Amino acid sequence: QMHLRESGGGLVQTGESLRLSCESSVRSFSPVTVGWFRQSSGQEREFVAGIGWPGGRTEYIESVKGRFTISRDNAENTVYLQMNSLKVEDSAVYYCAEGHGNSPKLAKDQYHTWGQGTQVTVSS
Repeated sequence: QMHLRESGGGLVQTGESLRLSCESSVRSFSPVTVGWFRQSSGQEREFVAGIGWPGGRTEYIESVKGRFTISRDNAENTVYLQMNSLKVEDSAVYYCAEGHGNSPKLAKDQYHTWGQGTQVTVSS
């Protein structure tokens, strides 16, 4: 059984929206930071957005600010990534990851659990 499961990816056109979900099957009793990362073919996996514990602080890469919103529902063990005004360059496999801490962004090696990813494809 996967600890983290992403869903919500798909094929959309430029300017459309998607909402990704990252559901954890394990309830943690310590502060957990969750990040969304993406990886396109031939590229390194990059941080996209992160949310700290319990959810007041967020962080985004510059290219998605104003378009993407990360949020979390701790009662449901789920983190969301609302992606609006999608662009072709947003196409990638999106992964969620969690690590222990309060900060909205951790060093990549501090994320101890990763999901299997969900494909987002934006066509022009």
